[in-house]
Amino acid sequence: MADPTPQTPPTGLRERKKQRTRDALIRAALELFTERGYEATTIDEIAEAVDVSQRTFFRYFANKQDVVFAVQDMVEARFIEELHARPADEPPLSALRGAVLTAWDDIGDAIASVIPVDLHMRAFRMIESTPALIAAHLRRSTELEEQIAQLIARREGLDVDADPRPRVLVAAFSGVMRVAGKVWGEGHDCSVAGIRELTRSYLDHMGPAIETDWRTGRSR
Repeated sequence: MADPTPQTPPTGLRERKKQRTRDALIRAALELFTERGYEATTIDEIAEAVDVSQRTFFRYFANKQDVVFAVQDMVEARFIEELHARPADEPPLSALRGAVLTAWDDIGDAIASVIPVDLHMRAFRMIESTPALIAAHLRRSTELEEQIAQLIARREGLDVDADPRPRVLVAAFSGVMRVAGKVWGEGHDCSVAGIRELTRSYLDHMGPAIETDWRTGRSR
């Protein structure tokens, strides 16, 4: 005889349903933003595309901007996680390089579990062409750079406010990352392997660009 007592769904199942709804909202929002434009798309239209209410949308996101950067938040969190895990005796630039390349080794699957990678690229281009989002992106980048500089300073036992090296190094590293991302976004290879290879190549040129005579290729 079946137990007549209603069974409460396991927490795991409930959380998976919430995650599916959140992912669906991200995908619908980015599709609409890239097709119609960020400013022209309303929250109601995003909610309608997923067949949920506006109230449900606000359970997951405070506003449209939060949706735009949701996948980027995931990518950045993965990088920070890897940077924390780097060997303590590794030089700072090597730690940054190792962390970003290791993160890209598996972040592709994480992105693809939420949105197609080509949509991620289209969203990147949309951000670069939307003034309100460019401003938000620059603010976020500045905040991330400070977080990374603080982490590097702690690794090296430095006071980030007394020693400029962590912030200088992170600024240079972030500049290289922005250039690699821009080239990737303007190219035709939208794969994660493509951005990883560009990142590796540009980071490998960082030292020679600073330390060698460009005409002769000799160290200064």
